Amino acid sequence: RDPAARNFWEVLTCYPGLHALILHRRANWCWRHGLKWLGRFISYLARMMTGIEIHPGATIGRRVFIDHGFGVVIGETADIGDDCTIYQGVTLGGTSLSKGAKRHPTLGRGVIIGAGAQVLGGFTVGDYAKVGSNAVVVKEVPAGATAVGNPAHLSQKSAEKPAAPGSFSAYGVSANGDDPLSKALHSLITQAEQQERRINFMVAMMKEAGITCQNIPDCDKFNSKELSELVD
Repeated sequence: RDPAARNFWEVLTCYPGLHALILHRRANWCWRHGLKWLGRFISYLARMMTGIEIHPGATIGRRVFIDHGFGVVIGETADIGDDCTIYQGVTLGGTSLSKGAKRHPTLGRGVIIGAGAQVLGGFTVGDYAKVGSNAVVVKEVPAGATAVGNPAHLSQKSAEKPAAPGSFSAYGVSANGDDPLSKALHSLITQAEQQERRINFMVAMMKEAGITCQNIPDCDKFNSKELSELVD
């Protein structure tokens, strides 16, 4: 999932995300076996070494990839499924102060969280869902969906599992997942263009019928192509 990785030795020695996860396994073991202080201390050392803060109580699955990693924060009750990808600056945070409650999100299998995204609350992000960079997610994301924006909205609602590893979307960017706001604006531009054509047709028919149209003000021609380019 990182085309910049050249070999096993480079990944083992130069990838802070891997170092943070290795240390988290030790910290989590201590936490689960009642060695709370030691777990927190190992977590603290990992943060000092890597810039990645993972609470020792967090549950992290297999083959999780933290890319770049600096500024990642993962809370105590977060649960991260297998094969997830998390980029730099991500927060899996809580919005509740209740001790013992599920305060942090659960990520299903194969979830991708883009750089700078904030996923806040004890809800679930479904399997193979994507969260775009800098999105702020405060409610559940269905399996296979793509959430973008602040506050986040769904730009792609497909619940289909990716067919092959080549379908991986770096930073949660989906080539086929257009922003719904962009789609809505394009629809309005198309409708305005059609209305202008109807009005021009009606004016032409009135003139042919001998009806004077002296009071119709002149206006600039509607340029749908230019507006569409601005939206894109």
